[in-house]
Amino acid sequence: MCRWLAYSGTPVLLDSLLYRPAHSLIDQSLHSKMGVETTNGDGFGIGWYTPGIDTPAVVRDTGPAWNNRNLREISAHVRSHLFFAHIRASTGSAIQQTNCHPFRHGRWLWMHNGAITDFHRLRRDLCLLIDPSLFADIEGSTDSEVMFFLALTFGLDQDPPAAVARMAGHVESLGHRHGVDFPLQMTVAVTDGENLWAFRYSSERRSRSLYYSAEVETLRALHPDLEFLEGLSDETRLVVSEPLSGLPGAWNKVPESSYGLVRGGPDFMQPFVPLPNGGPSADRALR
Repeated sequence: MCRWLAYSGTPVLLDSLLYRPAHSLIDQSLHSKMGVETTNGDGFGIGWYTPGIDTPAVVRDTGPAWNNRNLREISAHVRSHLFFAHIRASTGSAIQQTNCHPFRHGRWLWMHNGAITDFHRLRRDLCLLIDPSLFADIEGSTDSEVMFFLALTFGLDQDPPAAVARMAGHVESLGHRHGVDFPLQMTVAVTDGENLWAFRYSSERRSRSLYYSAEVETLRALHPDLEFLEGLSDETRLVVSEPLSGLPGAWNKVPESSYGLVRGGPDFMQPFVPLPNGGPSADRALR
């Protein structure tokens, strides 16, 4: 399907994570070890935040990430405290720029690995749930973007975990009505430029891989010889589809059916449970 990376912490050049690690995201575009496909060459995208600017920048292309000169040029000169990067393996939707992740709406960024099973059968009903004031902003044809706009409809601005739970609940309820046993497979990252949420969930409880980095303080204790750790704040975190290196103690698996929040101050991990039928708040959002 896809591979992605989300970073929050001390400002760094994008290429320090996209290109330099042994199993960087660029390496994963050709040699994924944990994805459904080894190769993820159906487009890529990066999105990043700059202090003093309300909305994030987004650059997307339909070609493979491994040989894109513009991506290499940008990543060697852009420094950010919070950025997303995504390499795509299409699950059936067209290979076009508007279908590449991350997706942006206002200050929000969203990216996804997984699929809505039989999306072609569920698409119309799911789209009818999207707030009419948001619908015109949908640019592509993917299930991932529809999931994003459903979450926006269900209150992403007010309560991101609840909004994603309502989205997942509607997808599952509708899928089951159409005879789909396991409607949803997702690892999702979403951010408002300050906080970063990551979700790992699937209807069959066999979700795609997702990892988060250990605390920098822990890594310094385990690997005192690594000088680059000295320049990172204790609140620096990475969330990735696959570990970027084999550094012992560096990576923790996100538990099945859970979500986490990365922010200034204490982070946390909680169980993720879709709200059946989207929950009562979802119904109010559509009125």
